Amino acid sequence: MATKRVKREAVVKAELLELTPKDLNEQVRKSSRNVLAPKRLKYSPENSPAETTRKKTRAKTPNVKKNQKIVKDIKKEEENIENSDVEHTSGGQRGLSEYELERLENIRQNQAFLSSINLFQATEELKQLTRPKPSQRGIVRSQAVVKEVLPARKSLRLQNKEAEVLTLPPEPRSTPPKKPSGPLPINPINMEEGSKLPSHLIQLWSEDSRQEKKTQLDLKQYRSALKNMKISEERVAKVVKDRIFSAAFHPCSSSLLMATGDKWGKVGLWNLDGDWGDDGVLLFEPHTRPVGCMAFSTAVPTQLLSLSYDGSLRCMDIEKAVFDDVYDIDDGLKTFDFMSLDCSTLVAGTWYGDVAIIDRRTPGNSHETLHSLDPKTLRCVSVHPLQKHYFAVAESKVVSIYDSRCLKKTKSPSVSQLHGHSLSISSAYFSPSTGNRVVTCCMDNNIRVFDTSAMTTTSPLLSSIRHGMQTRRWLTKLSAVWDPKQEDCFVIGSMLRPRRVQVFHESGQLQHSFTDKENLNTVLSVTVFHPTRNALVGGNSSGRLHVFSD
Repeated sequence: MATKRVKREAVVKAELLELTPKDLNEQVRKSSRNVLAPKRLKYSPENSPAETTRKKTRAKTPNVKKNQKIVKDIKKEEENIENSDVEHTSGGQRGLSEYELERLENIRQNQAFLSSINLFQATEELKQLTRPKPSQRGIVRSQAVVKEVLPARKSLRLQNKEAEVLTLPPEPRSTPPKKPSGPLPINPINMEEGSKLPSHLIQLWSEDSRQEKKTQLDLKQYRSALKNMKISEERVAKVVKDRIFSAAFHPCSSSLLMATGDKWGKVGLWNLDGDWGDDGVLLFEPHTRPVGCMAFSTAVPTQLLSLSYDGSLRCMDIEKAVFDDVYDIDDGLKTFDFMSLDCSTLVAGTWYGDVAIIDRRTPGNSHETLHSLDPKTLRCVSVHPLQKHYFAVAESKVVSIYDSRCLKKTKSPSVSQLHGHSLSISSAYFSPSTGNRVVTCCMDNNIRVFDTSAMTTTSPLLSSIRHGMQTRRWLTKLSAVWDPKQEDCFVIGSMLRPRRVQVFHESGQLQHSFTDKENLNTVLSVTVFHPTRNALVGGNSSGRLHVFSD
């Protein structure tokens, strides 16, 4: 205390006699507890080259929280100086000690340095930077149900009452019950009950575009056409409520009409320019489990076939206004494809390794024949576009090509096999025009293209493309799908950032990547090209469709 008192008296004398800090230090013995902290090194351009390089590196990757704290400290220092009782005069800063003058100079230089690296501007930009919100177009998310407020629980033992004997309620079903067999009426669940389908939708749905075939472009022209396909805010909409498992384009060319199926059996229709429903979206519920596969009939444009894991295969007939029952089993349907030009015969595959040959002209909803192929799993079937009796099956670690004329109930011989996969295969598809190629996607992170023009016992591998396939459990598996207008190119979603959709040539060469910072910020697991127009649709795990078109 004596030391502080002596120092305080010395400071008063120094102010009266206008002594310098140097003279003051000579007269007053300073206590080791009150020694000023070492001065902070101020920024100077004459620093060593290593120090300058280190500071430049720090400036390129600033720590935002630390820099914001520095800015706050500087502003606080300025306020303290402005509100201090030290006398300021126009002729200079009389009354300030040498240390305070040096401190002010350090603050000024620090501010100049932070301004030179645009730190203040970057801080404001970071505050305003927010992740783009998903599109609000399409169906409206249902409002959360208000929870009932229950009275507070009281102990029966403390009230000297007998405990009540309660029976446990039945366990809730993990999935809703399956829809009954037979035709179901077409009633959009996002419109008022009893509403009729829009007349413009029926007219659009009935449009026949089988005669409109585009000639195949060379690769340079094809890349140019892909670059002209763009996405905008109006081309993103929520069409179904949950994760998308399948999607398809209607073949009409006057407008872009799309269908998609989600995790809980709902089927959504979206006309990009429509004004009915929710921004052109109509939602139906013909199934109760994931809609794993869907396709429009190429012979009758008014029909949309959809297959679900719940064991039902239905045909949405817009003229009859019903979902007809095509095929029905207890559980486990996975995929299907048309085996005839009139789309009356189909092949359907189950999770349990069976394939069923179905003739829609036969009364009832059963199969013609059933064949066991792979006892482990079956993930995809694809019919040859020209020789319809051939179909490829993605089994556990091999793709086998079978002849439907030579099938047996068990142990059917394969015409050709595609080897080289080390893990399970998620998809395998014939090329759309000739069937001379098969593209496969495997969980070993490879896309493979095989030559099936000769149908030899073992089809040769043409190319292998490294591509991430590990989508985990919350995303639909990625599948490479051919462009119907281009025999040698296919499209697939990607796990890379920024999010994108990629188009490859059969040789493995990347042709184009669809990206957009504003409107594409999610993985598009399901991708489909339009059969005649330059348009691409992709579906994500939140039920939204993204459309790229010219």
